[in-house]
Amino acid sequence: MNKQDVILLYKYNHWANTKILNAAANVTQEQFLADSSFPHGGLRGTLVHALFAEWIWRHRWEGTSPVVRLKPDDFPTFESLRSRWADEGKLLLSFVDNVTDERLNSHFFYTSTQGTPYEKVLWHTMVHLVNHGTQHRAEAAALLTDFGHSPGDIDLVYFIDEM
Repeated sequence: MNKQDVILLYKYNHWANTKILNAAANVTQEQFLADSSFPHGGLRGTLVHALFAEWIWRHRWEGTSPVVRLKPDDFPTFESLRSRWADEGKLLLSFVDNVTDERLNSHFFYTSTQGTPYEKVLWHTMVHLVNHGTQHRAEAAALLTDFGHSPGDIDLVYFIDEM
């Protein structure tokens, strides 16, 4: 994996997140907080889980291993979530912009929130994070569509077509 490929994936990730968040801005507070049968609950739980993944992986790549998790209750409103995600998105893209090909292929160590130590190749986890986001954006898109606010197509090829 090289830096140019990773940059493309993270620009896509940001684009797709923005489409989901723009659609989510149209839901009511009740819809934002509503529970569902998805693995992380409703829209808020699903979005918080995706944000948490971006936050914790960036920290791990930067050499720290947080032991806390972001929780849905940390975000009582959509705007509180969107604001936090905007800040995290900038930090994540800054990390990606500054990574080198050598670093992408290097190993790093971290500890899970349960205290288990791991050693991984950086680019493996960076691709994992984008893939992970795809799963949860699809869940959020399904919820948003049910609420009458489809985000539209969020596939990588549509992003590439817009470039």
